[in-house]
Amino acid sequence: MSIKNRLNRNNLKRGIVFASKAGDFVENSIGRAIENSPRKAPDLPENPDKMTWYRVPLERGLSGDGSEYYIYVKLADPAKLCIFFSGGGVAWNEYTAARPVTGGKVASGEPNFYWNNLRPFTELMNINVGITEIESDKNPFRDWSFVVITYATGDFHVGNNDYPYKAEDGSDNVLHFHGYVNFLESMKVAKELFPKPDTILIAGNSAGAFAVPALSGEIVEDYYPAARNVTLLSDSGQLLYKNWRKTARTIWQAKESFWKVLHTDNITLDWYRNLYAKYGERLRYLYSSSVRDYLLSAYYNDIVNKKYETDADVQKVYFDQLREMVSQLKDITPHFGMFLNEWKIPIITMGGTVHTSVREHYFTVFTQNGISMAKWLSDACEGRVYDVGMELIK
Repeated sequence: MSIKNRLNRNNLKRGIVFASKAGDFVENSIGRAIENSPRKAPDLPENPDKMTWYRVPLERGLSGDGSEYYIYVKLADPAKLCIFFSGGGVAWNEYTAARPVTGGKVASGEPNFYWNNLRPFTELMNINVGITEIESDKNPFRDWSFVVITYATGDFHVGNNDYPYKAEDGSDNVLHFHGYVNFLESMKVAKELFPKPDTILIAGNSAGAFAVPALSGEIVEDYYPAARNVTLLSDSGQLLYKNWRKTARTIWQAKESFWKVLHTDNITLDWYRNLYAKYGERLRYLYSSSVRDYLLSAYYNDIVNKKYETDADVQKVYFDQLREMVSQLKDITPHFGMFLNEWKIPIITMGGTVHTSVREHYFTVFTQNGISMAKWLSDACEGRVYDVGMELIK
Protein backbone atom coordinates (compact mmCIF):
# COMPACT_ATOMS: atom_id res chain seq x y z
CA MET A 1 0.00 0.00 0.00
CA SER A 2 1.37 3.41 -0.93
CA ILE A 3 2.08 6.10 1.65
CA LYS A 4 -0.71 8.22 0.15
CA ASN A 5 -3.25 5.40 0.52
CA ARG A 6 -2.15 4.73 4.10
CA LEU A 7 -2.55 8.41 4.92
CA ASN A 8 -6.00 8.49 3.33
CA ARG A 9 -7.06 5.41 5.29
CA ASN A 10 -5.72 6.82 8.55
CA ASN A 11 -7.49 10.12 7.91
CA LEU A 12 -10.74 8.24 7.22
CA LYS A 13 -10.40 6.30 10.48
CA ARG A 14 -9.74 9.47 12.43
CA GLY A 15 -12.74 11.12 10.77
CA ILE A 16 -14.98 8.21 11.73
CA VAL A 17 -13.73 8.28 15.32
CA PHE A 18 -14.29 12.03 15.54
CA ALA A 19 -17.80 11.80 14.07
CA SER A 20 -18.65 8.94 16.40
CA LYS A 21 -17.53 10.83 19.50
CA ALA A 22 -19.32 13.97 18.33
CA GLY A 23 -22.53 12.00 17.71
CA ASP A 24 -22.43 10.41 21.16
CA PHE A 25 -21.75 13.80 22.73
CA VAL A 26 -24.74 15.38 20.99
CA GLU A 27 -27.09 12.54 21.92
CA ASN A 28 -25.95 12.55 25.55
CA SER A 29 -26.27 16.33 25.76
CA ILE A 30 -29.82 16.23 24.38
CA GLY A 31 -30.64 13.36 26.74
CA ARG A 32 -29.46 15.31 29.78
CA ALA A 33 -31.46 18.34 28.66
CA ILE A 34 -34.61 16.24 28.36
CA GLU A 35 -33.99 14.56 31.71
CA ASN A 36 -33.78 17.93 33.43
CA SER A 37 -36.61 19.53 31.49
CA PRO A 38 -40.17 20.08 32.72
CA ARG A 39 -41.28 18.70 29.33
CA LYS A 40 -40.10 15.23 30.30
CA ALA A 41 -43.11 12.93 30.54
CA PRO A 42 -43.87 12.12 34.20
CA ASP A 43 -45.02 8.71 35.37
CA LEU A 44 -48.76 8.14 35.20
CA PRO A 45 -50.35 9.38 38.48
CA GLU A 46 -53.45 7.98 40.14
CA ASN A 47 -55.54 10.87 38.82
CA PRO A 48 -54.02 11.86 35.48
CA ASP A 49 -54.85 15.04 33.63
CA LYS A 50 -56.16 15.03 30.12
CA MET A 51 -54.03 16.20 27.18
CA THR A 52 -50.82 15.31 29.01
CA TRP A 53 -48.26 12.69 28.03
CA TYR A 54 -47.39 10.21 30.77
CA ARG A 55 -44.89 7.41 31.02
CA VAL A 56 -46.06 3.99 32.26
CA PRO A 57 -43.27 1.63 33.44
CA LEU A 58 -44.20 -2.01 32.88
CA GLU A 59 -42.91 -4.38 35.52
CA ARG A 60 -42.82 -7.37 33.17
CA GLY A 61 -41.55 -5.34 30.25
CA LEU A 62 -37.94 -5.54 29.12
CA SER A 63 -35.79 -3.68 26.61
CA GLY A 64 -33.32 -5.46 24.38
CA ASP A 65 -30.29 -4.85 26.61
CA GLY A 66 -32.18 -5.94 29.74
CA SER A 67 -32.98 -2.44 30.98
CA GLU A 68 -36.37 -1.01 31.96
CA TYR A 69 -39.26 -0.79 29.56
CA TYR A 70 -42.11 1.71 29.55
CA ILE A 71 -44.81 3.04 27.26
CA TYR A 72 -46.47 6.43 26.84
CA VAL A 73 -50.16 7.25 27.21
CA LYS A 74 -52.33 10.32 26.73
CA LEU A 75 -55.90 10.61 27.99
CA ALA A 76 -58.23 12.65 25.81
CA ASP A 77 -61.42 11.67 23.97
CA PRO A 78 -62.28 8.21 25.35
CA ALA A 79 -64.21 7.33 22.20
CA LYS A 80 -61.17 7.73 19.92
CA LEU A 81 -58.09 5.65 20.59
CA CYS A 82 -54.83 5.38 18.65
CA ILE A 83 -52.61 2.42 19.46
CA PHE A 84 -49.24 3.30 17.98
CA PHE A 85 -46.38 0.85 17.44
CA SER A 86 -43.06 2.67 17.54
CA GLY A 87 -40.25 1.90 15.16
CA GLY A 88 -36.57 1.56 15.85
CA GLY A 89 -34.86 -0.89 13.51
CA VAL A 90 -34.54 -4.65 13.45
CA ALA A 91 -32.03 -7.41 14.25
CA TRP A 92 -32.27 -10.52 12.09
CA ASN A 93 -28.97 -12.30 12.85
CA GLU A 94 -25.94 -12.19 15.14
CA TYR A 95 -24.17 -9.49 13.11
CA THR A 96 -27.10 -7.06 13.35
CA ALA A 97 -27.76 -7.96 16.99
CA ALA A 98 -24.20 -6.85 17.81
CA ARG A 99 -24.73 -3.40 16.29
CA PRO A 100 -27.42 -1.41 18.10
CA VAL A 101 -28.03 2.25 17.39
CA THR A 102 -25.99 4.94 19.09
CA GLY A 103 -25.69 8.61 18.30
CA GLY A 104 -22.06 8.04 17.43
CA LYS A 105 -22.77 5.27 14.93
CA VAL A 106 -25.45 7.34 13.25
CA ALA A 107 -23.15 10.37 12.95
CA SER A 108 -20.23 8.35 11.60
CA GLY A 109 -22.28 6.23 9.21
CA GLU A 110 -21.24 2.96 10.84
CA PRO A 111 -23.69 0.03 10.71
CA ASN A 112 -26.40 0.43 13.36
CA PHE A 113 -29.58 -1.59 13.10
CA TYR A 114 -31.89 -1.22 16.10
CA TRP A 115 -32.43 0.65 19.38
CA ASN A 116 -31.76 -1.72 22.26
CA ASN A 117 -32.98 0.45 25.13
CA LEU A 118 -35.17 3.39 26.06
CA ARG A 119 -33.26 6.46 27.15
CA PRO A 120 -34.14 10.15 27.49
CA PHE A 121 -33.23 10.78 23.85
CA THR A 122 -35.79 8.25 22.60
CA GLU A 123 -38.62 10.34 24.06
CA LEU A 124 -38.09 12.70 21.13
CA MET A 125 -39.05 9.90 18.73
CA ASN A 126 -42.07 8.68 20.66
CA ILE A 127 -44.22 11.63 21.71
CA ASN A 128 -45.03 15.23 20.81
CA VAL A 129 -44.13 14.84 17.16
CA GLY A 130 -46.35 14.34 14.12
CA ILE A 131 -49.49 12.42 14.99
CA THR A 132 -48.59 12.54 18.71
CA GLU A 133 -48.19 16.35 18.78
CA ILE A 134 -50.55 17.90 21.34
CA GLU A 135 -49.73 21.58 20.97
CA SER A 136 -50.63 22.10 17.32
CA ASP A 137 -54.20 22.70 16.20
CA LYS A 138 -53.16 21.46 12.75
CA ASN A 139 -52.94 17.89 14.06
CA PRO A 140 -56.38 16.27 13.56
CA PHE A 141 -55.44 13.57 16.07
CA ARG A 142 -54.60 16.03 18.82
CA ASP A 143 -57.77 15.22 20.78
CA TRP A 144 -57.48 11.44 20.45
CA SER A 145 -56.43 9.20 23.32
CA PHE A 146 -53.14 7.41 22.72
CA VAL A 147 -51.16 4.38 23.76
CA VAL A 148 -47.64 4.49 22.31
CA ILE A 149 -46.09 1.02 22.47
CA THR A 150 -42.40 1.83 22.50
CA TYR A 151 -39.81 -0.36 20.83
CA ALA A 152 -36.35 -1.41 21.90
CA THR A 153 -36.19 -5.12 21.04
CA GLY A 154 -35.38 -5.39 17.33
CA ASP A 155 -38.09 -8.02 16.68
CA PHE A 156 -41.01 -6.13 15.08
CA HIS A 157 -42.82 -6.38 18.47
CA VAL A 158 -43.37 -10.17 18.13
CA GLY A 159 -40.28 -11.82 19.67
CA ASN A 160 -40.09 -14.05 22.71
CA ASN A 161 -36.46 -15.11 23.09
CA ASP A 162 -33.23 -14.35 24.93
CA TYR A 163 -30.72 -14.45 22.11
CA PRO A 164 -26.99 -14.90 22.87
CA TYR A 165 -24.54 -13.14 20.57
CA LYS A 166 -20.95 -11.92 20.38
CA ALA A 167 -20.65 -8.16 20.75
CA GLU A 168 -18.36 -6.13 18.50
CA ASP A 169 -15.63 -6.28 21.14
CA GLY A 170 -15.89 -10.09 21.29
CA SER A 171 -17.68 -10.27 24.64
CA ASP A 172 -20.70 -12.51 25.24
CA ASN A 173 -24.00 -10.70 25.34
CA VAL A 174 -27.75 -11.32 25.18
CA LEU A 175 -30.42 -9.53 23.18
CA HIS A 176 -33.81 -9.83 24.85
CA PHE A 177 -36.32 -10.27 22.05
CA HIS A 178 -39.27 -9.56 24.36
CA GLY A 179 -41.39 -7.50 21.98
CA TYR A 180 -44.45 -9.72 22.26
CA VAL A 181 -44.51 -9.73 26.07
CA ASN A 182 -44.10 -5.96 25.99
CA PHE A 183 -47.08 -5.78 23.62
CA LEU A 184 -49.28 -7.93 25.89
CA GLU A 185 -48.39 -5.87 28.95
CA SER A 186 -49.03 -2.66 27.02
CA MET A 187 -52.48 -3.84 25.98
CA LYS A 188 -53.41 -4.50 29.61
CA VAL A 189 -52.78 -0.81 30.28
CA ALA A 190 -54.70 0.18 27.15
CA LYS A 191 -57.75 -1.84 28.11
CA GLU A 192 -57.76 -0.49 31.66
CA LEU A 193 -57.43 3.16 30.64
CA PHE A 194 -59.58 3.02 27.51
CA PRO A 195 -62.16 0.23 27.90
CA LYS A 196 -64.69 1.09 25.18
CA PRO A 197 -63.48 3.29 22.33
CA ASP A 198 -65.82 3.60 19.35
CA THR A 199 -63.08 4.45 16.87
CA ILE A 200 -59.62 2.86 16.81
CA LEU A 201 -56.55 3.64 14.74
CA ILE A 202 -53.80 1.02 14.91
CA ALA A 203 -50.73 2.60 13.37
CA GLY A 204 -46.99 2.13 13.30
CA ASN A 205 -43.93 3.57 11.61
CA SER A 206 -40.82 1.74 10.40
CA ALA A 207 -40.47 -1.42 12.53
CA GLY A 208 -43.85 -0.59 14.00
CA ALA A 209 -45.32 -0.65 10.49
CA PHE A 210 -44.51 -4.35 10.28
CA ALA A 211 -46.15 -4.95 13.66
CA VAL A 212 -49.51 -3.50 12.57
CA PRO A 213 -50.64 -6.45 10.42
CA ALA A 214 -49.02 -8.93 12.80
CA LEU A 215 -50.81 -7.76 15.94
CA SER A 216 -53.99 -5.96 14.87
CA GLY A 217 -55.95 -9.21 14.86
CA GLU A 218 -55.22 -9.77 18.54
CA ILE A 219 -56.12 -6.18 19.37
CA VAL A 220 -59.56 -6.34 17.78
CA GLU A 221 -60.23 -9.93 18.84
CA ASP A 222 -58.95 -10.02 22.43
CA TYR A 223 -59.24 -6.42 23.61
CA TYR A 224 -61.73 -4.47 21.51
CA PRO A 225 -64.11 -6.96 19.84
CA ALA A 226 -67.01 -4.47 19.99
CA ALA A 227 -65.15 -1.80 18.01
CA ARG A 228 -66.49 -1.49 14.48
CA ASN A 229 -64.65 1.59 13.22
CA VAL A 230 -61.06 0.27 13.02
CA THR A 231 -58.39 1.65 10.69
CA LEU A 232 -54.87 0.27 10.21
CA LEU A 233 -51.83 2.18 8.94
CA SER A 234 -48.37 0.84 8.16
CA ASP A 235 -45.97 3.70 7.46
CA SER A 236 -42.81 2.48 5.70
CA GLY A 237 -42.82 -1.27 6.25
CA GLN A 238 -40.93 -2.68 3.26
CA LEU A 239 -37.81 -4.80 3.71
CA LEU A 240 -37.46 -7.86 1.50
CA TYR A 241 -35.51 -10.79 2.99
CA LYS A 242 -35.77 -14.44 2.05
CA ASN A 243 -35.19 -15.68 5.60
CA TRP A 244 -37.96 -13.88 7.49
CA ARG A 245 -39.69 -17.15 8.37
CA LYS A 246 -36.47 -18.60 9.80
CA THR A 247 -35.71 -15.40 11.68
CA ALA A 248 -39.18 -15.19 13.23
CA ARG A 249 -39.17 -18.87 14.15
CA THR A 250 -35.64 -19.53 15.40
CA ILE A 251 -34.05 -16.18 16.27
CA TRP A 252 -37.01 -14.23 17.63
CA GLN A 253 -38.83 -17.44 18.59
CA ALA A 254 -42.15 -15.79 17.83
CA LYS A 255 -45.22 -17.90 18.37
CA GLU A 256 -46.28 -20.19 15.56
CA SER A 257 -49.12 -18.02 14.30
CA PHE A 258 -46.59 -15.29 13.44
CA TRP A 259 -44.04 -17.34 11.51
CA LYS A 260 -46.17 -20.06 9.96
CA VAL A 261 -47.91 -17.62 7.59
CA LEU A 262 -44.60 -16.31 6.20
CA HIS A 263 -44.09 -17.73 2.71
CA THR A 264 -42.35 -14.95 0.76
CA ASP A 265 -39.55 -12.44 1.21
CA ASN A 266 -42.12 -9.74 2.06
CA ILE A 267 -43.10 -10.17 5.70
CA THR A 268 -45.50 -7.22 5.72
CA LEU A 269 -47.37 -8.52 2.69
CA ASP A 270 -47.65 -12.03 4.16
CA TRP A 271 -49.01 -10.67 7.44
CA TYR A 272 -51.56 -8.47 5.66
CA ARG A 273 -52.72 -11.37 3.51
CA ASN A 274 -53.26 -13.45 6.61
CA LEU A 275 -55.05 -10.61 8.40
CA TYR A 276 -57.38 -9.90 5.51
CA ALA A 277 -58.23 -13.59 5.15
CA LYS A 278 -59.52 -13.48 8.74
CA TYR A 279 -61.17 -10.07 8.96
CA GLY A 280 -61.84 -8.95 5.40
CA GLU A 281 -63.51 -5.57 5.07
CA ARG A 282 -64.27 -5.31 8.78
CA LEU A 283 -61.01 -3.30 8.96
CA ARG A 284 -59.73 -0.38 6.87
CA TYR A 285 -56.24 -0.88 5.46
CA LEU A 286 -53.72 1.88 4.73
CA TYR A 287 -50.11 1.92 3.59
CA SER A 288 -47.70 4.83 3.19
CA SER A 289 -44.14 5.20 1.95
CA SER A 290 -41.82 7.57 0.21
CA VAL A 291 -40.75 6.27 -3.18
CA ARG A 292 -36.99 6.01 -2.57
CA ASP A 293 -36.69 5.54 1.18
CA TYR A 294 -33.06 6.31 2.03
CA LEU A 295 -32.98 4.25 5.25
CA LEU A 296 -34.88 1.11 4.24
CA SER A 297 -32.84 1.00 1.04
CA ALA A 298 -29.67 0.98 3.18
CA TYR A 299 -31.03 -1.91 5.25
CA TYR A 300 -31.85 -3.83 2.08
CA ASN A 301 -28.40 -3.08 0.68
CA ASP A 302 -26.87 -4.61 3.79
CA ILE A 303 -29.01 -7.73 3.41
CA VAL A 304 -28.06 -8.39 -0.21
CA ASN A 305 -24.65 -6.71 -0.56
CA LYS A 306 -23.36 -6.45 3.02
CA LYS A 307 -23.08 -2.68 2.61
CA TYR A 308 -24.93 -0.50 5.11
CA GLU A 309 -25.25 2.50 2.80
CA THR A 310 -27.61 3.95 0.25
CA ASP A 311 -27.17 5.39 -3.22
CA ALA A 312 -29.19 6.04 -6.36
CA ASP A 313 -28.90 2.44 -7.54
CA VAL A 314 -30.22 0.80 -4.39
CA GLN A 315 -32.88 3.50 -4.07
CA LYS A 316 -34.04 2.52 -7.57
CA VAL A 317 -34.28 -1.08 -6.41
CA TYR A 318 -36.44 0.07 -3.50
CA PHE A 319 -38.63 2.02 -5.94
CA ASP A 320 -39.17 -1.06 -8.11
CA GLN A 321 -39.97 -3.19 -5.07
CA LEU A 322 -42.44 -0.58 -3.86
CA ARG A 323 -44.26 -0.60 -7.19
CA GLU A 324 -44.72 -4.33 -6.89
CA MET A 325 -45.71 -4.19 -3.23
CA VAL A 326 -48.37 -1.54 -3.83
CA SER A 327 -49.83 -3.71 -6.59
CA GLN A 328 -49.81 -6.75 -4.31
CA LEU A 329 -51.51 -4.86 -1.48
CA LYS A 330 -54.16 -3.69 -3.93
CA ASP A 331 -54.62 -7.33 -4.94
CA ILE A 332 -55.50 -8.14 -1.31
CA THR A 333 -58.25 -5.54 -1.50
CA PRO A 334 -58.70 -2.70 -4.00
CA HIS A 335 -59.80 -0.61 -1.00
CA PHE A 336 -56.25 -0.62 0.41
CA GLY A 337 -55.54 3.15 0.71
CA MET A 338 -52.12 4.44 -0.36
CA PHE A 339 -50.16 7.60 0.46
CA LEU A 340 -46.95 7.83 -1.57
CA ASN A 341 -44.62 10.81 -1.47
CA GLU A 342 -41.34 12.05 -2.91
CA TRP A 343 -40.32 14.23 0.01
CA LYS A 344 -36.63 14.95 0.53
CA ILE A 345 -34.65 16.59 3.32
CA PRO A 346 -31.23 17.87 2.24
CA ILE A 347 -28.25 15.90 3.59
CA ILE A 348 -30.41 13.60 5.74
CA THR A 349 -32.05 11.64 2.90
CA MET A 350 -28.77 11.20 0.99
CA GLY A 351 -30.28 11.72 -2.43
CA GLY A 352 -33.26 9.54 -1.62
CA THR A 353 -36.57 10.30 0.06
CA VAL A 354 -37.73 10.41 3.68
CA HIS A 355 -38.14 7.42 5.95
CA THR A 356 -41.60 7.53 7.59
CA SER A 357 -43.93 10.51 7.87
CA VAL A 358 -46.72 9.81 10.36
CA ARG A 359 -44.64 10.69 13.40
CA GLU A 360 -42.51 13.43 11.94
CA HIS A 361 -42.86 17.20 12.17
CA TYR A 362 -43.88 17.34 8.49
CA PHE A 363 -46.94 15.06 9.08
CA THR A 364 -49.19 18.12 8.96
CA VAL A 365 -46.98 20.37 6.82
CA PHE A 366 -45.63 18.57 3.77
CA THR A 367 -48.13 17.80 1.03
CA GLN A 368 -48.37 15.48 -1.95
CA ASN A 369 -50.78 16.65 -4.65
CA GLY A 370 -51.87 19.34 -2.19
CA ILE A 371 -52.86 16.84 0.51
CA SER A 372 -51.02 16.39 3.80
CA MET A 373 -50.62 12.96 5.31
CA ALA A 374 -52.55 14.22 8.34
CA LYS A 375 -55.62 15.02 6.22
CA TRP A 376 -55.41 11.76 4.27
CA LEU A 377 -55.24 9.71 7.46
CA SER A 378 -57.96 11.69 9.22
CA ASP A 379 -60.26 11.28 6.22
CA ALA A 380 -59.62 7.52 6.18
CA CYS A 381 -60.51 7.18 9.87
CA GLU A 382 -63.83 8.84 9.00
CA GLY A 383 -64.48 6.34 6.23
CA ARG A 384 -63.13 8.30 3.26
CA VAL A 385 -60.30 6.12 1.96
CA TYR A 386 -58.47 7.26 -1.17
CA ASP A 387 -55.03 7.15 -2.77
CA VAL A 388 -52.44 9.92 -2.95
CA GLY A 389 -49.29 9.93 -5.08
CA MET A 390 -49.94 6.82 -7.16
CA GLU A 391 -48.62 8.60 -10.24
CA LEU A 392 -45.16 8.57 -8.64
CA ILE A 393 -44.76 4.83 -9.30
CA LYS A 394 -46.17 4.76 -12.82
